[in-house]
Amino acid sequence: MSVEEMNISDRENLIKVGFDFEEKDRAATFLQEDNSIKLVKSLVPGVEILPIEEALKKYSWVKEYYGKAFQKINKDFHKDTQGGYFIWIKKNTQVFFPIQACLLIKKEKFSQRVHNLVIIDENAQGYIITGCTVSETSFDSSHLGISEFFIKKGGYLNFTMIHKWQSTSLVEPKTVAIVGQEGTFISNYICLHPVKKVVMYPEVLLVGEKAKTRLNSLLFSHPDSFLDIGSKVVLKASFTGAEVISRAISDKGEVIMRGHLQSQSPKVKAHLECQGLMLSDKGKIWAIPQLETSYQDVDMSHEAAIGKINREEIEYLCSRTLTEKEAKSVIVRGFMNTDILFLPQVLKSEVERITQEITKVEF
Repeated sequence: MSVEEMNISDRENLIKVGFDFEEKDRAATFLQEDNSIKLVKSLVPGVEILPIEEALKKYSWVKEYYGKAFQKINKDFHKDTQGGYFIWIKKNTQVFFPIQACLLIKKEKFSQRVHNLVIIDENAQGYIITGCTVSETSFDSSHLGISEFFIKKGGYLNFTMIHKWQSTSLVEPKTVAIVGQEGTFISNYICLHPVKKVVMYPEVLLVGEKAKTRLNSLLFSHPDSFLDIGSKVVLKASFTGAEVISRAISDKGEVIMRGHLQSQSPKVKAHLECQGLMLSDKGKIWAIPQLETSYQDVDMSHEAAIGKINREEIEYLCSRTLTEKEAKSVIVRGFMNTDILFLPQVLKSEVERITQEITKVEF
């Protein structure tokens, strides 16, 4: 699929959610428009990427994973899906360029329902950037993304999901990750554009000793947007660790930040942090941290804070020759710091552009 086959607006939206049409710094590519698979390509050895239906036909063992992560948490998953990707990073494969997987909704009032399956084999390492977006003409559309992750012994995955929807879009990602012994699962979620409603509550099960996870979310709720973003980590084995970090800004929109850390084993360490920034007296932010254990020998903590831009911080920065507007911009940029996410430069530029827009708001 060439760049020329897509209109300028769709290409720009895909770029803003991390898609690189030139593929110079990519390990594999997957692109689905509505229910149609447009592009599937592996660019490095040791990485298999296929439409999920094709993977189920090609490899009989894939059926042993399909839907099994949801069984682990005793929850059903939607079976009426069409499309989605299968990504398999094979044993001992170290991939440093990200795999890109994008889902585009083109039609108006279209309901996109996909099922994704990712397997990181033993001692394999990979990065995935998945972007979900809609065309300018796709009003009143909805997106349901079923995603299952299996990180085996010593495996490592850094997974970044970027959403760019419309103010009429309804979005519901459903995610479960199973992390084995000494495995690592890092998940970054970014939603900075207007959307009608997003509800997501990914669950991570740390089933092997010394397994680790870090879940980060960066949220901006515009007027009439509703974001209900949660995360749950179950520490099922000893010496496991988890960190859940949520940052949310409300500009007359509503945000719920949920976090649940559950220890089912002693000798675990976990931390939960929810921070919200209100830009006006309208809108709402809820921060709901939850810690749970039946063991004494655990180290679990949480921190939650909601507030506005501190006047003293503005005055201090103004004393350093900044204008008040520049000072507010510096504070907001600091709050929305994405350095820990290891984003490509085009995404960092997009966050920078949005923070510039935020500083135009009357605080």
